[in-house]
Amino acid sequence: MLLFSSFLSLIIGSVLGLTQFKIKRLYAYSTISHVGFILLALSIHSVESTQAFIFYIIQYSLSNLNAFFILVLIGYTYVNYYKKTKGYESISSLYKGYKGKINELSPIEYIDNLKGYFYLNPILAISLSVTLYSFIGVPPLVGFFAKQMILSSALDNGDIFMCLVAILTSVISAVYYLYIVKHIFFEKSKYTHGALNVPLKEITNTQLQNILSLTSVNKYNTEHNTLTVSN
Repeated sequence: MLLFSSFLSLIIGSVLGLTQFKIKRLYAYSTISHVGFILLALSIHSVESTQAFIFYIIQYSLSNLNAFFILVLIGYTYVNYYKKTKGYESISSLYKGYKGKINELSPIEYIDNLKGYFYLNPILAISLSVTLYSFIGVPPLVGFFAKQMILSSALDNGDIFMCLVAILTSVISAVYYLYIVKHIFFEKSKYTHGALNVPLKEITNTQLQNILSLTSVNKYNTEHNTLTVSN
């Protein structure tokens, strides 16, 4: 039953994610795809699969939290941009005096809203891209080792078909993640260069802490895998 649920989650999350243009819906289908990997680990019933399950939960939670913080900061940069261009002294006064729809102040509902964001705020753009690459499972990021552990456990258990499905759906999922990266780095923005910069102090307390968390977990897992192989 768990294997069948894993199969459906991997297929639905990766294939239907290709049709999404809203960021929230895309992340929703992305989560379904990752749940497929988690269910695959739960279906194996071994020590290695249990370790892989726990590690996958931890790394995906950190990566997802990291992506959330980045998107919040990106939204803040848009609000800060409107505050400066409209001549308001503070963000609270902007919200009180703005006559249009509030969600227009932070236009990151669609993937197209991230066009050319690298040229506006390189730090946030690169941080978001690193997180997306971790979702894909690009080495040496932490997402790669999490998927590697689950696939290794599945191979040891003889679930070759599910391994092939997991790899194939990961490649399919990479398409919509790279679609976001393409918009960030290779599309033109309607905003002026540097208009959406956020002071480094504001980023340090949120974004950099999560990036360091991902890096430290990745480093620990690399050392753990090296010790396991050597033994």
